[in-house]
Amino acid sequence: MTVLLTGVAGFIGYHVAEALLARGETVIGIDNLNDYYDVRLKQARLERLKRRTGFRFLPLDFSEREPMLALASEDISHIVHLGAQAGVRYSLINPYTYITSNVMGHVVVLELARQLKGLKNVVYASSSSVYGGNAKLPFAVGDAVETPVSLYAATKRSDELISHTYAHLYGIPQVGLRFFTVYGPWGRPDMAPMLFAKAMLSGEAIKVFNNGEMWRDFTYIDDIVAGVLAAMNTPPQQTPPHKVYNLGNHKSEKLTDFIAALEAALGVKAQKQFEPMQPGDVVSTYADIGETQRDLGYEPATPISAGVPQFAAWYREFYRV
Repeated sequence: MTVLLTGVAGFIGYHVAEALLARGETVIGIDNLNDYYDVRLKQARLERLKRRTGFRFLPLDFSEREPMLALASEDISHIVHLGAQAGVRYSLINPYTYITSNVMGHVVVLELARQLKGLKNVVYASSSSVYGGNAKLPFAVGDAVETPVSLYAATKRSDELISHTYAHLYGIPQVGLRFFTVYGPWGRPDMAPMLFAKAMLSGEAIKVFNNGEMWRDFTYIDDIVAGVLAAMNTPPQQTPPHKVYNLGNHKSEKLTDFIAALEAALGVKAQKQFEPMQPGDVVSTYADIGETQRDLGYEPATPISAGVPQFAAWYREFYRV
């Protein structure tokens, strides 16, 4: 198969590309290498992929219509659309980029999908953020998701609605995946594990929001990749052919417990600076993965006791600390 993969130089995109190439697939990777976070990390991921047989990189912005629609001449069997403007807090600073990337970009990808005659399935990234401030735990796919608390969440919910519409109008098979707090080697520098590791190894205090009363369904990257590949192989059989699933670890960990695991893995005691709740943030996330297990055979296998030491080892090696 030939897979078009957007956001290929990103955290999840890089790992999915590695897994696809390892099993002999052809990957056409797209990324505009924007400077939302350190481009050097994106370039390092990309350089590793460029050494692999079956990989081709196109430096494109997937929200730009003409260069994207020109890919209709490619023999693409699957689209894995992981590119997005990420980050809840940054959406308070630069809202326009979220609309351009996450909404317009999603439409452009689906317009390309309409033109691909041999297309079998589209898998796209949604987010646990769509659940907003829902108090019912764990979060189930059938829960109401009409009250987002950040613009990022609103754009991701918009993507789900747009995908449903395209599936209804044009019969394009699509699977949306709501990712829950993904962490692991090659992670994003704006996310807590990377921020914490950097501060701890520099002797600086880490910011712990809501005075530590935060819970997250931390999901190791290998489990996320397994879910993405399973979704690729399982186009929806329903009408319209669109389905949304949770990809989480099905365990909500208190943030201070995650910090303790990171302290043990790095061998460094964290200095904690307790802060109030941040705008757009939520207290808890917790994935109900019953449907994902039933339909995709998804079984997360990495608790934080195993995942955090692997992340810590990579961090020390990559940053030489």
